Amino acid sequence: MANGTTNEEHVSLNDYNEKHSVSNVVVVGEGQTEGLAKVEAVQRVWGPKSRIAFWVGIALISYVYSLDGETTYTYQTYATSSFNQHSLLGAIATAQAIILACMKPVAAKIADTFGRAEAFTFLVFFYCLGYIRESGSIVTSNQDFFLASCTNINTYAAGGIIYYVGYSCLEILIQIIIGDVTNLRWRSLLSSLYSLPFLVNWAVASNISADVLAQSGWRWGYGMFAIIVPAAVAPITITLYWAQHRAKKLGVVATNINDATGEVDAPRIISTQPFLRKLWNFLIEMDALGLLIFAGGWTCLLVPLTLVNGAYTTWNSPSIIAMLVCGGVILIGFIPYETYVARIPVFPLAFFKNPTILFPAFIGFFDFVSFYLQYTYQYSFIFVTKDWSTVDQNYFAYTQTLALTVFGILTGFVQAYTRRTKWLLTIGLCIRLLGVGLMIKSKGAHGSTGFLVICQILQGLGGGIAACSSQLLAQGSVRHQDLGTATAFVLLWAAIGNAVGSALAAAIWRDYMPKQLSQHLNGLLNTTEIDSIYASIVTAVTYRSDEAIYDGIITSYDYTMKILLIVATVIAVVPVGLSLFVKDMYLSDKHNDVEDVDANGAPAEKV
Repeated sequence: MANGTTNEEHVSLNDYNEKHSVSNVVVVGEGQTEGLAKVEAVQRVWGPKSRIAFWVGIALISYVYSLDGETTYTYQTYATSSFNQHSLLGAIATAQAIILACMKPVAAKIADTFGRAEAFTFLVFFYCLGYIRESGSIVTSNQDFFLASCTNINTYAAGGIIYYVGYSCLEILIQIIIGDVTNLRWRSLLSSLYSLPFLVNWAVASNISADVLAQSGWRWGYGMFAIIVPAAVAPITITLYWAQHRAKKLGVVATNINDATGEVDAPRIISTQPFLRKLWNFLIEMDALGLLIFAGGWTCLLVPLTLVNGAYTTWNSPSIIAMLVCGGVILIGFIPYETYVARIPVFPLAFFKNPTILFPAFIGFFDFVSFYLQYTYQYSFIFVTKDWSTVDQNYFAYTQTLALTVFGILTGFVQAYTRRTKWLLTIGLCIRLLGVGLMIKSKGAHGSTGFLVICQILQGLGGGIAACSSQLLAQGSVRHQDLGTATAFVLLWAAIGNAVGSALAAAIWRDYMPKQLSQHLNGLLNTTEIDSIYASIVTAVTYRSDEAIYDGIITSYDYTMKILLIVATVIAVVPVGLSLFVKDMYLSDKHNDVEDVDANGAPAEKV
């Protein structure tokens, strides 16, 4: 018998509710997971103070998530350049993006199987481990800061990959828990409000990163988040653990209810399965083997694209050919494995039959391919071609994020008022396409600052509208118990788009940039000096005083960036076409467009 229950084997539902002062008992039905049962139980037992603590926790996490993204992006360029491996920026970004993608369903499954609070605990561990490793830091007894000891690109890359395990979990968990407690009408607005800190950090982060780079170095810029993140995640994690404990004491979750008598079984909230059995079931439900096959295939296919540079590694290299062939074969084999072998596929087959889930996922994929084609080396391009201060460079780098945040929030209000979002999705993607295309005409290094900023604002405007709309459509097309999986499905394909875009950007950069530098600097510098410019943006800007050499450098950067932008523009056309095939969903006050339940899991009022 669970704590807080009567000594009787069964208790009437009305007497049970009156005794424990909860609205109703959460009944674990067929297909419902323990994690989801905890979520619905938590919403039955917390009061106004708990809800305030919950939203304060969301706000705190959102701020730190924003500060992290706005500052650490800047450090990547300096970190790779410090090891004279700037061209590997794309390769590292590709590997991180693959981890970002494949951890989405893992995080969703952890949250559904074990609980949201347990998932937060999991992500904090990897977040901190990765940042300590990435900063290459250790803590000493007589100093209150990390001592950087990272001395090679391999350690840096390994830390970044470990960190992205936690980062990926944090990204999707925020979306899942907001989806848990909101209805269709307001969900997009509240999901976009978690980006509100970007409005502040757009200015704050620029100064922080500039000061860190000037005084402490990029290693401390990473290492400080190993302290900040646990402190930020603690409030919401403690709130959720407390609510789960209270729900357990009150016995809010039942395993069965008799429709005829209204009686429920003895309630419970913790599974009685042995831990090892529960872990095995978790691996089966997560399709761990399928995820390994999926990640391995994309890794073998994309990483070689980032390593070929025509000088040290060529397309004729046996290792490159082997990886490309293996990657293709593995991804092809992934399809029959998921169809005939996997007990619970990574991607439920029903998702591929539902255009309102499938098309938003593919929209995210192609949109991110287009975005990361230009974004991966954009900071490097601005750093070399524009003689701006570090703060001004950061302001420009964050302009698109600022616009995305503002217009994402405005989109949430429009959706709540009109109760429609399909037409917003199409308009947003068209505006984003316009912003990418205009960048080609910006004349790069010789273009006006105002025109470059306008292009970034247009991309952020369209991106903010599209991001809010596509995820909402996918979440609204599934039951509450599938919300986490559907969210992971959409974000996973977006992250794969990130990986593909980063890999293509790296391939184009490593192919065109050395050739352009040799073409424009031959006769002015020797091969070693040209290679050093290619390897480090810091070295490149030291030639600003020599007009002939510097003109050759910025001409090389201009040409290479133009190629990236042309490819990005072509790919950005695809999401516009896909948006025409999604459902014009009515955004009701229900939790989703499938079940007649509200955000608390209770029967929705008939309209």
